[in-house]
Amino acid sequence: MTDELHGETEQFWEGHYRGQGRVWSGRANPVLVDVAGSLRPRTALDLGCGEGGDAVWLAQQGWRVTAVDVSATALDRAATLAAEAGVRIDFQQHDLARTFPEGAFDLVSAQYLHSPVEFPRDRVLRMAARAVASSGLLLIVGHASAAPWSWNHKPHTRFPTPEEVLAALDLSPWQWRTERLGTPERLGTGPNGESATVTDNVVAVRRLVRRWPD
Repeated sequence: MTDELHGETEQFWEGHYRGQGRVWSGRANPVLVDVAGSLRPRTALDLGCGEGGDAVWLAQQGWRVTAVDVSATALDRAATLAAEAGVRIDFQQHDLARTFPEGAFDLVSAQYLHSPVEFPRDRVLRMAARAVASSGLLLIVGHASAAPWSWNHKPHTRFPTPEEVLAALDLSPWQWRTERLGTPERLGTGPNGESATVTDNVVAVRRLVRRWPD
């Protein structure tokens, strides 16, 4: 990808957030709550954190959270939400196609990491897997269908299945265990209060062996 395309990614998402007031509800995504609610809080990485709903919820549960996004406006709003909630979070600005946060994490969460501009999603998710600590969990939640108010609600839009996402990770079955693989439905709420039933793709895999430095 060229620098021009990298700039396009940041430009799109900065415009997405700057062009309107708060975009998201501030609540954590339901699958994350369901999965992480039973885990022992340690270190977590939130990829594409947006306005911080997931990151703040994780911090409130006792996780030490690093949260990243490409949009400075989104990160500013996330920092405000964290301050209002009285939690500390390490917010970092990254275009994940170019840079990735350092370290190993007990939970790496990628919630709806889709983009209308060119984005190497499979490569970024493989980097996310490499960032998972020994015995840690990688949780990937993506769209299986688009809500009517979504920017990706277009005719003939096709999202990768959970099986395709898992295959693209190229994980060794001797080093990873699949804990969730499915397409649950949920009731989504739009920016103007409208609602629709949507389907998610969910992949949760746990690292079984020692993580060696890359």
